[in-house]
Amino acid sequence: MLIGLCGGICAGKHTIADYLIREQGFQWLELTKSNPAPVSGDSENDTYLQESAIGDCAKGHRFESTDTFVDFVTKRWTERWVTTDIWDRSLLDKLLIRPFFLLVSVDAPVNLRWQRFRQRCSSRQLEPAPLEKFMLWSDRQLYDRDIGQAYLVDRASVRLFNASSSLKELYAALETVELPNEERLRPSWDQYFMQLASLAAQRSNCMKRRVGCVIVRDRRVISTGYNGTPRNITNCNEGGCPRCNSGEGGGAGLSTCLCLHAEENALLEAVKIAQVGITEVVYSKSYNMDKESAAILGAAGVNLRQLSQVKPMKPIARHIENLANYLTAADWFNIPLTF
Repeated sequence: MLIGLCGGICAGKHTIADYLIREQGFQWLELTKSNPAPVSGDSENDTYLQESAIGDCAKGHRFESTDTFVDFVTKRWTERWVTTDIWDRSLLDKLLIRPFFLLVSVDAPVNLRWQRFRQRCSSRQLEPAPLEKFMLWSDRQLYDRDIGQAYLVDRASVRLFNASSSLKELYAALETVELPNEERLRPSWDQYFMQLASLAAQRSNCMKRRVGCVIVRDRRVISTGYNGTPRNITNCNEGGCPRCNSGEGGGAGLSTCLCLHAEENALLEAVKIAQVGITEVVYSKSYNMDKESAAILGAAGVNLRQLSQVKPMKPIARHIENLANYLTAADWFNIPLTF
C-alpha cells in the first residue's frame, strides 16, 4: 500500500506521514527532484517552506526519477509506504491506476497554517514572513499553473481537514479513521453496489429526494433504477408531480405523489420486495416510514441492513453518504420493478 499525501503549506502532511511511519509501520519514499519550481521565488525562503519535517525514524528510500519510484513501489506493493512528493502529473496518473495507491489530501485554515509556519521558522531560528506574504506563497503553491497542488486535491480519494492545534487530538483522529484500511483501496461488495446505486440516483428527476437502486443476484447486477415520474409523464423537476413541487414535508401527501419511488410508499414497496423473492435490502440512509417497512420485511423473512461505511475522520475529515440503496435477490422472476 502506498499513501500519497498532498495539500497546502503546513497543512500537516509531514506530521501525518510521521505518524504513519511511527505508529502504523509505514516506510518513507522521497523524490529528490519532485518540486519543479520554488514557491516563494527565493531559494533561501523555499528551503524552509518545503523542507521535510519527517523525523529521524524515517529511514526511507530516495529516487531521482518517477519511473524508478513507481517501479520500486509496484514490486513491493504489499508493504506499507508513504510519500508527500507527488508533484508531477505524470507520476500521479501512473499511481492512480495502481490498485495499491491511495491519494489523501490534507487541508487546514490559512491562519492556522501560518501559525505552524511561524513555529517552524522559530525552531530554525529564522524570521518568519508576514501573513500577507505567506498567503501569496500559499496561493502559488496551490494554484500556480505549473506547480499548483489544487489539481491533486481534486483527485484525492480521502480529504482530511486538520483544524486542530493539538497533536494528541490529531493522532487520536488518525487512529479512528484507519487510513491503512484495505477497503479504501478496493471497495467491499456492499460499497461497490452502493456506489452503483448512488450513480443511478444521479439520473433521478424527483424534486424531493434522489434515490437509486441496484438489484443483485450472486454478486451480479440484475437491474438498476431510480425514482421519478412514470414514462410519458412530465418529469418531476419540470413540474410533472405537483406534490413534490409544492414543498410538502416528508411523509405528507404521499397519496398525491406521481413519482415512482425507490421506497415508493414504504409500506407498499416492502410488500412488493417480499412478494418477488428479494432476500435482503441494504440501504444507505433511512426513510421516515422505515419502522413499518422493517416490520413487514422481517415478517417476510427479508433481511434489512444498513451499510456500514469506512469510519470517517472526526473532526478532521469530510464524509459524504450516498443517497442510494441496493437489493439482493435469491430468485429473480423477471418482473420489472421501479425503485
